[in-house]
Amino acid sequence: MQVQVKVVNPLIGSDSRFPLPTRATDGSAGIDLRACIDAPLTVKAGETVLVGTGLALYIADPDYVGLIMPRSGLGHKHGIVLGNLTGVIDADYQGELMVSVWNRSQTDYTLQPGERMAQYLVVPVMRPQFEVVDEFSDISLRGGGGFGSTRSEER
Repeated sequence: MQVQVKVVNPLIGSDSRFPLPTRATDGSAGIDLRACIDAPLTVKAGETVLVGTGLALYIADPDYVGLIMPRSGLGHKHGIVLGNLTGVIDADYQGELMVSVWNRSQTDYTLQPGERMAQYLVVPVMRPQFEVVDEFSDISLRGGGGFGSTRSEER
């Protein structure tokens, strides 16, 4: 599968801090998204900021979607996660990828130019047909049980 990459900020590719997107290892599920900023940016405790990546990625195929996911190390060590928890990038979007960076910690965090701040994955999308029914065709063990209803001590 091919995903088209458009450089929308001249920092990308012109400075070693801002390489073109690649996988870190052969086993990496996604590519790192870097903060395309020209100076350090302090994200205050509890604050959310929108940070550009300098890239536009066009999937084109509607059977796929791009997902922006947090980096586990930043979240665990510094409380830096995504303001929207997961970013959904539709196949027909052609604008710059922006990352909603949320500092959920009690300490300010300074994002450095070119720092890896999130990751981008491309995954298949299922497009089900919906059928309106009066009753479901069978009854599952869970039925209409809500939050926490699948814990073993409640069965």
